[in-house]
Amino acid sequence: MAKKALITGITGQDGAYLAKFLLDKGYKVFGTFRRSSTPNFWRLQATEVFEKVTLIPADMADMASLLEAITVSDPDEIYNLAAQSYVGASFDQPLLTSEIDGSGTTRILEIIRHLKKDIKLYQASTSELFGTVQETPQTEKTPFMPNSPYAVAKLAAFHNMRIYREAYNIFACNGILFNHESPLRGLDFVTRKITNSVARIKLGLQNELVLGNTSAKRDWGYAPEYVEAMWMMLQQDKPNDLVCATGETHSVLEFVNEAFSHVNLNPEDYVRTDEMLIRPKDVNLLLGDPTKLKESLGWKPRVTFKELVGIMVKADVERWERCLKGEIFPWDAPSFPHNMDIVKRHKKS
Repeated sequence: MAKKALITGITGQDGAYLAKFLLDKGYKVFGTFRRSSTPNFWRLQATEVFEKVTLIPADMADMASLLEAITVSDPDEIYNLAAQSYVGASFDQPLLTSEIDGSGTTRILEIIRHLKKDIKLYQASTSELFGTVQETPQTEKTPFMPNSPYAVAKLAAFHNMRIYREAYNIFACNGILFNHESPLRGLDFVTRKITNSVARIKLGLQNELVLGNTSAKRDWGYAPEYVEAMWMMLQQDKPNDLVCATGETHSVLEFVNEAFSHVNLNPEDYVRTDEMLIRPKDVNLLLGDPTKLKESLGWKPRVTFKELVGIMVKADVERWERCLKGEIFPWDAPSFPHNMDIVKRHKKS
């Protein structure tokens, strides 16, 4: 009998890639999504899994809907990827972020505890937990010093996973994933903002790229590889918390320079910074040590930093070229009116 998996937040970058990965493994895949006035299924459509998964409406702040989702799907594995995932937005909505990212995980743990089922639970933890880093590189033993309401909420979820694992013998794993990107990354994230802007500048649709802190350094990997690590963590004999990273760090400015190099343009002609875009408190350096993950599960990154940037720039250039030809296809830019207004004005000129 095929295994069953429930993915909360299936409409996000990781959810879409994980759904495809699990379907290819022969799983029956269920996914929760939050009802909204505008459907947001473009990633599932882009990965061609929309018709292959069973979608269940649920909200991380609503215990009853989560219980319904878990009861209906009767999963062997749950991947909790749902979150308010924008670090900057967590400063504007700290209570909402705490409710979704922190308490939401506890609700799932409580449901598993009361159902008394052998459900394996993966929690999407984050490198933002390290915040003001106490050592470099960061490992599973590095002390946490969160620098945002988002990271604090995720820290609460991290420790509750550990507590329920030890107190109730629940198979609960925290994946401390460092930044992982792809063409499915949201436009609110700096990497996709860069590649999308570079594509539009190349095609004459945009004149400049405005950024905040370009000196911040991150450990950037390729999202499809990281969802494989998520699955591998739930295939262990015993649950564990593991860092997933590339072991390399690059600055936002390096990402910018690499992106512009793929379209043969000089970034100095197009990039400017704006202090209004700098977070109240930022994390300046993140560098993960994936040694434990490599040794225990055999996982290692394959796509390099340069290859990752190239994949993203190429995808965004191709999207805008298709858009200018009048093609209709699943992507996120049409949800941002400013983008499409530029296209209309470009066609008139």
